[in-house]
Amino acid sequence: SCVLVRRWRSLLEKRQHRMSLSRSRHTFGFHQVLSEEDILNPVRDGAVLPILHLNGYKISGPTVFGREEDTDMQKFIESHGYDVHSVEGDDPMTMHRAFASTLETCYTKIRALQEDARIHGFTSGARWPAIILRTPKGWTGPKEVDGLAIEGTFRAHQVPVTEVRENPAHLNILEQWMRSYHPENLFDEQGRLFPELAALAPQGDRRMGANPHANGGKLLVDLDLPAFTKYAIDVPKPATELHESTRQFGKMMRDIFTRNAQQQNFRLFCPDETNSNRLGNVFEVENRCSTGKVFAGDDHLSPDGRVMEVLSEHLCQGWLEGYLLTGRHGVFATYEAFAMVSDSMTIQHAKWLQVGNTLSWRAPVASLNILLTSTCWRNDHNGFSHQGPGLIDVVLSSKGTVARIYLPPDANCLLSVADHCLRSRDYVNLMIIDKQPQLQWLNMEDAIAHCGRGLSTWQWASNDQNEEPDVVLACAGDIPTLETVAAACWLRRHLPELKVRVVNVVDLMKLYPSYLHPHGMDNATFVEHFTADKPVVFAFHGYPRAVHELVHGRPNAQRFHVRGFHAEGTTTTPFDMVVLNGMSRYHLCIEAMRRATRVRTLTPARIAECNDLLNKHHDYIRAHFEDMPEVRDWVWTDEAKLPGQVF
Repeated sequence: SCVLVRRWRSLLEKRQHRMSLSRSRHTFGFHQVLSEEDILNPVRDGAVLPILHLNGYKISGPTVFGREEDTDMQKFIESHGYDVHSVEGDDPMTMHRAFASTLETCYTKIRALQEDARIHGFTSGARWPAIILRTPKGWTGPKEVDGLAIEGTFRAHQVPVTEVRENPAHLNILEQWMRSYHPENLFDEQGRLFPELAALAPQGDRRMGANPHANGGKLLVDLDLPAFTKYAIDVPKPATELHESTRQFGKMMRDIFTRNAQQQNFRLFCPDETNSNRLGNVFEVENRCSTGKVFAGDDHLSPDGRVMEVLSEHLCQGWLEGYLLTGRHGVFATYEAFAMVSDSMTIQHAKWLQVGNTLSWRAPVASLNILLTSTCWRNDHNGFSHQGPGLIDVVLSSKGTVARIYLPPDANCLLSVADHCLRSRDYVNLMIIDKQPQLQWLNMEDAIAHCGRGLSTWQWASNDQNEEPDVVLACAGDIPTLETVAAACWLRRHLPELKVRVVNVVDLMKLYPSYLHPHGMDNATFVEHFTADKPVVFAFHGYPRAVHELVHGRPNAQRFHVRGFHAEGTTTTPFDMVVLNGMSRYHLCIEAMRRATRVRTLTPARIAECNDLLNKHHDYIRAHFEDMPEVRDWVWTDEAKLPGQVF
């Protein structure tokens, strides 16, 4: 037995030295896990040894694979390109030796593949080993309790022996079960492991819990980040030019790849959407990773690529999480609606960070940076299936010590936020901005200041002249910002007597009270922007309930009237999406005029005018299949300025 334990220790040391061990994969589909060998390059990468443990049952019934014949399972895994090894039995010592021998065989095969590739160069078609392990469910546990079979059945899954305090017979079964492991051969009378057994454990960093690859912060090397200001868009005046905001971030990531090429510690993970998300500048210096065949018509495909594209949000996010936890950096970029495919993984990673932060010996790791593009408001061409901002609510449910949500309204704000997120540690950073051409609001200097504060009153879009407004128009998100500023412009032109203040929020967590989130505002700062008692019409990127949750407990929180996504979607025009959800500039104007009491005698005609414009929109898009020119081509003009106001 001791010889076998020493052999296992040797195998463990070798595996920890050359292989990356997967995290829990219970959220992944088995097919997805098997496909991972398609991106392993034996020249430079470690390896994963998949072990499919089939014990036949889940909580209350058989598993699908557990009932498959051995030959069928072997063919299935072989069809994914693996060299399959099977170990099956129920005698512990026989199985111990058989499994150790199989591990040795697989390890030797892995090392041979790696050494051959590192000497002779990469060739596709490597068949990595995989193991099918069959053992009884509840192996070495009680055979039977109260006349019911336990070992080898689903009943072994949870608590096989219950009521041990009340039932002496059950207590005796439990005692015999525990004694079957012969603790007297392992521990002394004080409960300490015998020294000769303790000496079998690996030493120093070879211990599983002390291995630096399992505490990746110890290996973390800071990214060499370029100055994000070099990718700035020139904005001499707000809201006059259209640009693809995410494209600027793609240029920044291109140069991150270049500047960190030697240390090779940055990757982009994206479910087959890198170009679609306007991040394609990375392909000027990098390729998509694939170890399969490369055809003449393929685009930027290489076994050495560091852009991880596979049409599985589970795999992309899981790869990134493992990459971060072993001491590297990366970004997960995906369509907004499909981030919900892996939302539970986001929550689990946040929980892991939350608990890890309480352990002094855990070194900080790079943050999980999630970029959501192709958002609900601009997926008008793809339809309802691609429209859903739910990940905001998911991240809001995490502790403030680890969760961050950013809604940059334009390219310069995105660059400032992205630089901050890439430098941060131990957070889940959610960044949301669409990829389509959009109006740019702030020059780089103002964007940096705005993002540093987390929110700002945009005086250039307001007409309260630093006095108490009649109504506050607030917004968070790129399209809500567009509709809010357009609403402010309309009101200033058509109802100048109404004093409007425009507040833009880029750091959503600023809305929290300071005692609930480290980014939260105190009440004095909150009132400085939102007043103490004036109505607030808030246009929000996500579901309106999120803002109500954030401002709960603030002065007169009931005065917040939130417009956002109400799960109204279809294939339609861009402006019709905000109309369907009641967040258009005309809806915001109507709401502001309804809530502002001082000028109430002046508002009925203007409200009717807004309703007429909504009716005009309804008819126009059905006749022309595009938005009205006054909406589609809207920009901020000098006509919206107050006398003496400058930009």
